[in-house]
Amino acid sequence: MASPTVLDVGNCAPDHASIQRLVKTGFNAQLLQAHGPKDALAILRKTPVNLVLINRKLDRDYTDGVEILKLIKADPELRAIPVMLITNYAEHQDAAVALGAERGFGKLEFQDPATHEKLAAFLA
Repeated sequence: MASPTVLDVGNCAPDHASIQRLVKTGFNAQLLQAHGPKDALAILRKTPVNLVLINRKLDRDYTDGVEILKLIKADPELRAIPVMLITNYAEHQDAAVALGAERGFGKLEFQDPATHEKLAAFLA
């Protein structure tokens, strides 16, 4: 069975490394990286992905990561891919869920057992 694949969108190098440790250690998952809508959608169109993790504010231009969530969920070919928003703010999690995302987690919760459980639903 192939390892699961996660797409990380809009996280800086240190946060990407933390996410890589999280998904590699916990699930032996491969982690791909994108920085905005163009490269994220290109990866999703050519590579099977089990889960997309989008930073609430993209690292390169600080635009709203929810806009990428909207693009994914509006695309008939991509909308079934599970997406989580990475944010510590409950109101932003609620807004993302209302747009079709799974409930995500914040950067302060990388070591939280509840985060592992959330990821396990898609990567185990």
